[in-house]
Amino acid sequence: MQTYAVTAMPIPTLDDVRRTLKTTFGFDAFRPHQEAIVIDVLAGRDVLAILPTGGGKSLCFQLPAVVADGLTVVVSPLIALMKNQVDALDAAGIPATFLNSSLGYDQVRERVRGLANGRYRLLYVAPERLVNEAFYDDLLSWNVERFVVDEAHCISEWGHDFRPEYRRLAGLRSRFPNVPFTALTATATERVRADIERALALRDPAVHLGSFDRPNLTYRVETKADAPARVLAFVRSRPDDAGIVYCGSRDATERLAEKLQRAGVPAAAYHAGLDPGERARTQDAFLRDDIRVVCATVAFGMGIDKSNVRFVVHYDVPKSVEGYYQETGRAGRDGEPAACLLLYGRGDAVRYEKMLADRDDASDGANAREQLRRMIAYAESTACRRRTLLAYFGETLPEGGCGSCDSCLEPRALIDATLDAQKLLSTVYRVARSGNAPVGAGHLADVLTGKMTEKVERRFDDRLTTFGIGADVTAKTWRHLAGELVRLGLLADSGDDYRTLSLTAEGRRALVERTPVRVVAPPLTVAKRSRAERSAADDGDESLFRSLREKRKMLADERNVPAYVVFSDAVLRAMAREKPQTLSAMRRISGVGEKKLADYGEIFVAAIAREVAPEH
Repeated sequence: MQTYAVTAMPIPTLDDVRRTLKTTFGFDAFRPHQEAIVIDVLAGRDVLAILPTGGGKSLCFQLPAVVADGLTVVVSPLIALMKNQVDALDAAGIPATFLNSSLGYDQVRERVRGLANGRYRLLYVAPERLVNEAFYDDLLSWNVERFVVDEAHCISEWGHDFRPEYRRLAGLRSRFPNVPFTALTATATERVRADIERALALRDPAVHLGSFDRPNLTYRVETKADAPARVLAFVRSRPDDAGIVYCGSRDATERLAEKLQRAGVPAAAYHAGLDPGERARTQDAFLRDDIRVVCATVAFGMGIDKSNVRFVVHYDVPKSVEGYYQETGRAGRDGEPAACLLLYGRGDAVRYEKMLADRDDASDGANAREQLRRMIAYAESTACRRRTLLAYFGETLPEGGCGSCDSCLEPRALIDATLDAQKLLSTVYRVARSGNAPVGAGHLADVLTGKMTEKVERRFDDRLTTFGIGADVTAKTWRHLAGELVRLGLLADSGDDYRTLSLTAEGRRALVERTPVRVVAPPLTVAKRSRAERSAADDGDESLFRSLREKRKMLADERNVPAYVVFSDAVLRAMAREKPQTLSAMRRISGVGEKKLADYGEIFVAAIAREVAPEH
């Protein structure tokens, strides 16, 4: 086996850094904050960098690892994330490896030998391995020059994804007092940032705080009514796109995935209760574009290093704004437009509040309730979604609408709904008086519109005096009104899978006293597209883009890697727009480095030439 001597590299200059940015990574310019972070890392400073998902955090430590001497050790939370990042580095010609429990004894021994011989520039490991006493001795002999803690919010007890094993990383500082640390995360409040600095014992760190704004994401919130049908319609409206649907329970992921499958959508469920092998197969199929939609709990999280997720749907309300931001951030990491839809029902919040009330730790429960309260305020607000999200992280959006959320695209006024509210509240009251079991918004809409369903007939609900009195209003509008009355506290949602509705004391009083009721107007039937969505629709040759995507899928399958490892959607969009038909023209496409140009350049040039000038 060939071995490699550990040789010292010359101190890199800024010209070296910028040249490597183009030749190795394929980019002509840095994104905001990247260059400053790279310079601080190369200067040997401790660094804390908070950049949004899709902001290019990985390059901040990968580029220094390429141009500078020594080994960069990266703490990564998930096995799948390590493998995917190493695959992407290998595709770019960067020597990297990982050590984790997925490897056999012989594989580990071979990689350890390579590390001892200086074969690699980057090593990805889990936090558990890094705090292993026996592993310290190995690290001492591998010329470690930098430690990188990825997803650093996991170290903070105040973060949304705290992991106790991360807390033990502080022990590395005493073992390697002269090795600088870089801590990276996509989301951290000021409190979490301070906790990261303290837990890692960072010394006078260079702090880089990027904007939390993701201008390519469109945020929408809709009343949660007939949620499975809404998700199916949403997914069908994007027939070529991959996405994630986050659900609050394991059962919900399985039921929704089954519904999508029956409708012909390639989908799968993912949650912690599934066999590890099944979870791995689902994740791999999603990364390779073999399935389009994953219906998942939050267990499907940081390991999703997939740049072309075009939508994220929240089937249930998240428990915190920070968690919501992190999860929506998995859409559009390639910078291309992506959609984020939250289906909100007050019943979700009621269910979570009941769970929190049972907590033993009063202070922890109070913190969780406050986070949930702020999430509910976001969901129920009619203000600009982007402005509200940014304000949570202490950032101010310039005056004027963002042009890419439902509140700005389709401003919805408050309307007088007193008469219709009386009809709906009366129907809930009469259902309860009839002695039948409570029902949800969908059945109430059937009663009010006079729809004779099997369930209406079986329960004799057509005998209710309110049957058919709301036939002049659509069932969708009645369901929306039901959600608004829950939000206003006039109706109570059971919070279970059946989502039945009942009158509250306030609702009973409003019914008797005919209290005026004003609600947010229902959303438009056809949602307007955001500026980013309109721009993408008009950007380049859509037929060529689809052809290039098919070519990418074929190449990725041949090489047994996820499709985005070959090229991201953003690179394919640039190809479809510029139509490069020579290697020199292909080299000018952002994201095409020398290694990828050598591996794929001629293939894609030929594919573009065939599409642009087809044979007759």
